[in-house]
Amino acid sequence: MINRNSLLNKPFLLKPSGKNYLWGGDRLNYDFSKNIDMSPLAETWECSTHPDGPSFVASGEFEGKSLIDVLKEHPQYLGEHPNTDGELPILIKFIDAKKDLSVQVHPNDEYAMKNEGGQMGKTEVWYVLDATEDAKLVYGLKHDANVEDFKKSIYEGTFEKFLQTVSVKKDDLFFIEAGTIHAIGAGTLIAEIQENSNLTYRLYDYNRRDKDGNLRELHVDKALAVADLSAAKEPTQPLRVLRYRPGCATEMLSRCRYFELHRMIINTERSRQLVGYQADRSGFRVLLCFEGCGCINFDNESISFFKGDCIFVPANSVKLKIHGKAQFLDVRG
Repeated sequence: MINRNSLLNKPFLLKPSGKNYLWGGDRLNYDFSKNIDMSPLAETWECSTHPDGPSFVASGEFEGKSLIDVLKEHPQYLGEHPNTDGELPILIKFIDAKKDLSVQVHPNDEYAMKNEGGQMGKTEVWYVLDATEDAKLVYGLKHDANVEDFKKSIYEGTFEKFLQTVSVKKDDLFFIEAGTIHAIGAGTLIAEIQENSNLTYRLYDYNRRDKDGNLRELHVDKALAVADLSAAKEPTQPLRVLRYRPGCATEMLSRCRYFELHRMIINTERSRQLVGYQADRSGFRVLLCFEGCGCINFDNESISFFKGDCIFVPANSVKLKIHGKAQFLDVRG
């Protein structure tokens, strides 16, 4: 006899892979209780099917399985997103930049497909979770440049004169379209939502050396082949309140052809059904809790969540009720 409950598309917690890049810090373990034995712990790949850093199911009937294996077994969880092609189209990270990241650029889909073995390009969004008073980042160029002058300035060590440097603070938002020259600065804690890609072309890395004492590889020619060398536009997008109802407020933060990003603030004294808080046939949702804690109830089951937790909500999911005091990034595929 078929257990009808086993056919329901239920949410589940995810466990990330960690990255110990040399510029990282320790806040992901201390602030978000990741308990990953890495020092530094620069990134956690919270929702990922990328082979360089897969995430794993941490609750429910699929506990212990990789997310990619679950989605292969249940492709209906992805819904009808036009860019899935049977795979998760996005990758969600926490990033702790204790030191400056390299100045870099990512290719678009067309270039990556042609030159990187059919991989996806990388457009991304940064949501600033915290920042020191003097934190900055690089977002594009101050003014137009040509390839010859820019390349010459890299080798002469003068190219920073082209870079647009922006001060950052908590709750700032940055849309980094593929081709935008950028760098996360020291003292910044960020949630990153991006295409499912790990393609990065470094232009400059402060002459840093890896754990073996070698200078880290640069990719100047590839970077200049994809970089937008025109003057950058306004980098930040204002937060915009879309809806409010008792116990829940939501804001649209960003929308592109790969995903939508919302911020959701929950403040309930008891379990409350959230109108519209159900993934539908059109796509999955991912909840990334960056403040507070609470509980998600569904179908006589529940998931407790805490600051730093990531929850995958399949397309056409069961109805959810949320109780607690928390803030989420709500990524909609």
